[in-house]
Amino acid sequence: MYSRVYIEITNVCNMNCSFCHGHSRDKRFMSEDAFNLILDRLSGQTEYIYYHLMGEPLLHPLLPVFLKTAKNKGYKSMITTNGTLLNKCGDDIINAGIHKVNISVHSFEESDNDEYLNYLGKIADFAEKANYAGVIIVLRFWNNGIDEAKNNFAIDYFRSRFDGDWAENSKGLRIRNKMFIEYGDRFGWPDKNAEIQGDEVFCYGLRDHFGILCDGTIVPCCLDSDGVINLGNVFDSDIESILSSERAAAMKSAFDCRKASEELCRRCAYAQRFSKTK
Repeated sequence: MYSRVYIEITNVCNMNCSFCHGHSRDKRFMSEDAFNLILDRLSGQTEYIYYHLMGEPLLHPLLPVFLKTAKNKGYKSMITTNGTLLNKCGDDIINAGIHKVNISVHSFEESDNDEYLNYLGKIADFAEKANYAGVIIVLRFWNNGIDEAKNNFAIDYFRSRFDGDWAENSKGLRIRNKMFIEYGDRFGWPDKNAEIQGDEVFCYGLRDHFGILCDGTIVPCCLDSDGVINLGNVFDSDIESILSSERAAAMKSAFDCRKASEELCRRCAYAQRFSKTK
């Protein structure tokens, strides 16, 4: 089984963050029938569903319905969000049985302090309520060194809002049970026009995860924002045959040798962090 599968329920976003690669595909929202079919075809493949590759999942009007359906089918749902809509639909996703919410707090690093403080307040209100309901909350600061001191400002604010141990761990801070702060470096997305990143390449794509774009295209990792490595379509073929195809097998075999069979992977800065440590 895969440790997680990314299902892009929409590729539409309400922000234009400087760190996001974006995409050139037509804007769309996944239908309820399409989502149900994907869940059925994923049976036995994973237990954990993430609701994005591109796009802001909270924009999808059927998200609470999707969450309830996934829970009824035995999946645990994880969302990564920019947090701007949590004050509007936070209660709905809590009540629908969301398992974990990652909030990219660095999404608002370019805002002024008043706007940022209002944003942090909405996040804190949701996080407190969701955590009390048993939801795992991760406050992400994936912008080490380029945050213009906003990280410290935000963390000081959260310290004033959340009681807890505030103990250091390998990824950041454990505030309390099921509530965390997570640090990370900004990374370079794979891009077919980027420079080749190095001779050695290793990736966990197709090893512990894969992604499904909102048109059904299966991609090997959560960073193939334009579906450059199109392995097949979940609406046309069963997932097992797609993931065991000659192209997918060549990718996994190449990674075993610390090589890349796909040109996009050679141009992925994110993969280099695994190439150096694997």
